[in-house]
Amino acid sequence: MRPSPEALTDRLARTRARMQASGLDGLVVVDPANLHYLTGYDAWSFYMPQLLFVPLVGEPLLIMRAMDAGGAHRTAQTPPERILGYPEALVHQQAVHPFDWAAQQLREHGFAQRGRVGFEADAHFFSVRAFHALERGLPEWQLVDSHELVNWARLVKSPAELELMRKAGRVASAAMQAGIDAVTEGARLNDVAAAIQFAQATGVEGAEGDYPAIVPMLPTGESADTPHMTFSARRLGAGEAVSIELAGAHHRYHAPLARTLTLGRPDARLERLADITAEGLALVLDGLRPGRAVADVHAIWAQHIAQHGVEKPSRLGYSIGIGYPPDWGERTVSVRGDDTTVLEPGVCLHIIAGMWMSGYGCELSESIAITADGVEVLTSAPRELIVRGDA
Repeated sequence: MRPSPEALTDRLARTRARMQASGLDGLVVVDPANLHYLTGYDAWSFYMPQLLFVPLVGEPLLIMRAMDAGGAHRTAQTPPERILGYPEALVHQQAVHPFDWAAQQLREHGFAQRGRVGFEADAHFFSVRAFHALERGLPEWQLVDSHELVNWARLVKSPAELELMRKAGRVASAAMQAGIDAVTEGARLNDVAAAIQFAQATGVEGAEGDYPAIVPMLPTGESADTPHMTFSARRLGAGEAVSIELAGAHHRYHAPLARTLTLGRPDARLERLADITAEGLALVLDGLRPGRAVADVHAIWAQHIAQHGVEKPSRLGYSIGIGYPPDWGERTVSVRGDDTTVLEPGVCLHIIAGMWMSGYGCELSESIAITADGVEVLTSAPRELIVRGDA
């Protein structure tokens, strides 16, 4: 579902309000999730230099590789005359960069005035060469870090976005069930991943799938003490535990979900850890409500695990929404003790109670949306250590 023209107008207005509050005369947007948010553009072109220039006043300008400009005409709700494609001869050259050409186009379109221009300094697809090309081509600009300005504008979801998040949650739940069903003694991890990926792409009735920003992650056995491990052709053995972390994606909106399974009766340490984790996650979900600071929610978790003598140095979650590789997080809210962000209806979070000990670990998570009076859980799977085979 493409965002409506009215939605895009509202998003641009809110972005410009943040620009004005930050003293910015313009903004260079390169994060593919932010490009999608502001224009509706959707294609696998982010590995090449591309940008959206948003002036404080005037029409934005979208610049990308010439062969991708055609895709922008099909998906972006940007006027055709505001979509420019740089020549193929500029791709992967040592002496010149596509943003040299982009800088000249921005100059010719009247955007070379002196002023403060924000850029996405921490975006995954903004290279040092790209920055230097803009700096060299537009010396009038004072380039400053925009500090995830558009990401923060994305934080509170509209009713239409929340419906997309719900559908992503349904896809995630189906993909998790496919993964659970595929975990059997002797199964290869890549076959488990394939079952998950099939379900992610297929989707469910009324919510078609999409490609997720991250592959299924499957820490297994002793490596379950480490997050973000992917998969291989290794076969699962009796008594082993495997953690599954995945996301359902629907029209680029992501709802992550994690669970831990064991093949047979779990180790007593893991069983105890899983009980602590599940209890803590339930307490946090009960404590999520609008008007509460993120740090206060984290304190509920911290107090709970401290009572049981365990620690979790990593954050308890983060904001979610639109996602492109290599990340499904929004890079804004982090659920930890130093985040003073006040929750409000429409904020979506991945609450991940991941506990990684020495030689074992447990992951239980849910994707949620803050509502007017509490929380809506978007994902669904048994919120416990799942035992497969004979217990």
